[in-house]
Amino acid sequence: MGADKALLSLSGKPLIAHALGILHQAGLPASIAGARSRLSGFAPVIPDFNPGQGPLGGICAALASTSARWAVFLPVDLPLLPAALVTCLLSHARTTGCAVTLASIGGFAQTFPAVLDRVLLPLLQAELAAGRSGCFSAFQAAAASLAQPVTTLDVELLIQSGQVAHPEVLPPARWFLNINAPADLLGAEKRRPAPIA
Repeated sequence: MGADKALLSLSGKPLIAHALGILHQAGLPASIAGARSRLSGFAPVIPDFNPGQGPLGGICAALASTSARWAVFLPVDLPLLPAALVTCLLSHARTTGCAVTLASIGGFAQTFPAVLDRVLLPLLQAELAAGRSGCFSAFQAAAASLAQPVTTLDVELLIQSGQVAHPEVLPPARWFLNINAPADLLGAEKRRPAPIA
């Protein structure tokens, strides 16, 4: 992207502010895991133990820093997700006790947002120690170590049942638009509905 992705602007706000806003709308306190300290003006920053391990390193640092059983992980590059989806995933995890709870769309599991049980910490750390830093495969391996599947909630069914809706009435395929290139940022801006006067 040629710049810190977290600070790129979408609709006049940096992506980090969009991510934190989603978590706050879901009624959750928020911290920034694995980020540089210059983001500390937005929320408390949890530094990585070993920088350079990617998102999984930040996830492990965050799980190690909390006493809460459940943690929600949301990257800065999914600014169009509705808070209602986060709320639904967390509620499901708390109700069922599933260690890994994700959303799926069109039959494909999405790596984020992710609701993780803190009990996964040593298992995820073992994945990192073995040189395996991919989040989705680490979630699968950690859940399998607990003899559990990775639980996925079908977004289309959540919408049909009235459990999840988007405040801007975006179709679910747009919720997971990932901002990885300047064209993605432009696409996200175009996909947001115009403000009502």
